[in-house]
Amino acid sequence: MLAVLDQAARALGFDYCAYGMRSPLPLSNPRVIMGSTYPSAWQQRYAEQHYMAVDPTVAHALRSTMPLIWSEPLFEQARPFWEEARSHGLQVGWAQSSYDAQGNVGMMTLARGGEALTEQELRAKTLQLSWLTHATHTAMARIAASRPRPYSVNPVELTAREAEMLRWTADGKTSGEIAQITAISERTVNFHLNNAVEKLGAANKTAAAVKAAMLRLL
Repeated sequence: MLAVLDQAARALGFDYCAYGMRSPLPLSNPRVIMGSTYPSAWQQRYAEQHYMAVDPTVAHALRSTMPLIWSEPLFEQARPFWEEARSHGLQVGWAQSSYDAQGNVGMMTLARGGEALTEQELRAKTLQLSWLTHATHTAMARIAASRPRPYSVNPVELTAREAEMLRWTADGKTSGEIAQITAISERTVNFHLNNAVEKLGAANKTAAAVKAAMLRLL
């Protein structure tokens, strides 16, 4: 898969490519799959220094699917990381994330060490870049799904009421408070919460709210 992405990246004028995907489960240790054609020295350094925790492109991917262009302001709070990446030839970059119904979050990054991205180049390549992002995510999700997992993931469908109860729970509301807010009985609130807990295979309503949020069901 990485070889195909690398070929596409070079056709679009980039020297390097990377793709990372984070699965939402298990909650205690979400599984992360990563692959890149970055210089091996940088890949090793990134892993050893746990740079994922300070990489602003990763933070962006977790909250938005808008395309992202590397820039000085983006890395303002991570200057050492940015300078080190540049020293390894990673000076110009474009990234975009994708989400899916299973709660997987993936991000594709294309990078090069040469000339900056111009508005004209971006306009000419935007559709190809976005298509490549989604195609890569789909392929990676299939690969991830085919690998053995220490847990089972079955599609979960919450009713609108169950999702509503979990959203209020996530906001710290008790069953009694939710009943007052939604103008239904506390017994009915607990009925919907118990159904959601069972569907999600959670230990309690709080765990169910967290799991549902990670699976993007709320």
